[in-house]
Amino acid sequence: MTKHRKQLPDRMTPAGATGLPLVAVVGRPNVGKSTLFNRLARRRLAIVHDEPGVTRDRHYANTNALGRDFTLIDTGGFDPDDDDPMKAGIAEHVREAVAEADVIVFVCDGSAELTGADRAAIELLRRTDKPVIYAANKVDSPKVEAQSFELYRFGVNRVIPVSALHGRGMTELESAIMEVLPEPMPLSLQLGLDLPRVAVVGRPNAGKSSLMNRLLGESRMLVDERPGTTRDAIDAVVERDGKTFVFIDTAGIRKKGKVTKAADDVESASVMHSVKSMERSHVTVLIVDAKDGVAEQDAKILGLANDRGRGMIIALNKGDLLDKVQMAKAIEATREKISFAPFVPILPISAKTGRGLTELMETVAQLYAAYRSRVGTGELNRFFEQVIETRSPPTQGGKAPRLYFITQAETSPPTFIVMASAPDAVHFSYQRYVLNQLRKHFGFDGIPIRVLYKERRRGRKDKDKKAADD
Repeated sequence: MTKHRKQLPDRMTPAGATGLPLVAVVGRPNVGKSTLFNRLARRRLAIVHDEPGVTRDRHYANTNALGRDFTLIDTGGFDPDDDDPMKAGIAEHVREAVAEADVIVFVCDGSAELTGADRAAIELLRRTDKPVIYAANKVDSPKVEAQSFELYRFGVNRVIPVSALHGRGMTELESAIMEVLPEPMPLSLQLGLDLPRVAVVGRPNAGKSSLMNRLLGESRMLVDERPGTTRDAIDAVVERDGKTFVFIDTAGIRKKGKVTKAADDVESASVMHSVKSMERSHVTVLIVDAKDGVAEQDAKILGLANDRGRGMIIALNKGDLLDKVQMAKAIEATREKISFAPFVPILPISAKTGRGLTELMETVAQLYAAYRSRVGTGELNRFFEQVIETRSPPTQGGKAPRLYFITQAETSPPTFIVMASAPDAVHFSYQRYVLNQLRKHFGFDGIPIRVLYKERRRGRKDKDKKAADD
C-alpha cells in the first residue's frame, strides 16, 4: 500500500480532505512542467520562466479533475548528469517525489528531440512500480504532434500530446490520471483543517531551509550556500511534542538593488510568493543570521508582517557560532533595530544543532493561541476600568475625552474598540498606553493587536433627557 503523506491544509479542497493521492510532474529542465502544474492546479502557483532550473524544490497543491481530488507535486528539472551540486540536489528531490507519489506524469518537449536527460528520466520511471503517464508538451499544431511521438521508440504504450500554455489535450491528460488514481485515505486518518500556519521569512542564506529541514527531520528543502536557493514558497506539516503546525518556507527577499536585470522578473515573483505566504500565515518567523545582525531589509520584512497583523518572532540563527557574550550583544543590537516593534520575542537558535528549537516551537504555539484568543466583555471592562483609574486620558485640543467601555470586535489579530466621547482627542501616547496594558495583561506579546477609538452615539434615553433639560 502506498504511504500517503500529510499535505497542506491551506490548499485543501472545500471538503477539507488531506490524505489525497499524490501526482508528481517530472521531466528535464525547461519542458513546461510548471506551466502544466499551474494548468492542472487551475491557478498560478509555481513560478513559470524560460530560464531552466527556476523550479528547484518540490511544490505541492491540492486540485481536482472530473470529480476527483488529488495533490500535485511540481519538481525541478531532472538532469542527473549535470556536475552542478545544485542540479544534483534537484535530481535527488525528483527521485524522492517519484518515491512518494501514487501517479507520475512525465513531461517532455514534444517540439524537440529527446535529450539524454529525457532518456535518463524514462529509465528512472521504468524502474518504478507506479503508474506513469507520458505527456508531450508544447504540441501546438498537427505538425508538432507528429514529431511528439518519438517517445514510442522507448517502448511507451501511450503518449498524450498537450499544450499546457494553451490548454490543448488537458481533458485527455486528466482522464488518463483519473484512470490510475487510487482512492483517498479514509477521513478518519486525514489531517485536520484548523492548523496554525507559520511563515518562515528572511534574507537569503539566513538559514530558513536549514531550519525547515531540522524541524522536518529530512532534507525536504534544498540547502545551498548560494543566496536565493528557495524561490517558490513550500508548505510542510511539522509535528512536535504532540502539536501539529504547517510551516511555509519562503524565497529569500533581497533588496531591489541586489537583483540583477536578467533575474528581476523571477526574483519579483519570488518576493510575491513570500508576501503571499506571510499573508496566509498566522505567525511569521523572521530568520536572521546572528553573526551578521539585523539589516534594514530584515526590519522591512518585519514591518510587512506587522502591517498584515501577523504574530512575529525573530530567530537569531547560527547561534552555535557565537559565545554567550556575543549572543547577548546580538540580542541587544536586534532590539535596537526593531524599536518600532518592542513586543516581538527574540530567540537565539541553531538550525544546525537544533539548539533553541523547543523554545521556538513553544513560542509559536503561544503566539498562535494569543492571535486567535477572545477576551470576555466582562473581564475586558473590569481591566479597562482599572486602566482608566490608574491613568485617565489627558486633555487634548481643549477637550477632555471620556472613555466609556471597550469590546473585542475581532480575533486574528485581536482587535478592540473603545467607545469614547471624542475619539480624535485621545492622544497617541495614551493610545499606546492602553495598547501596552492590553498586551501586558492578556499576554499578547508578539501579536500586533489593534485598538480603535469610535464615538459613542447617543441612545434614545440620552436624547429624551437632553430634550427634557431643554
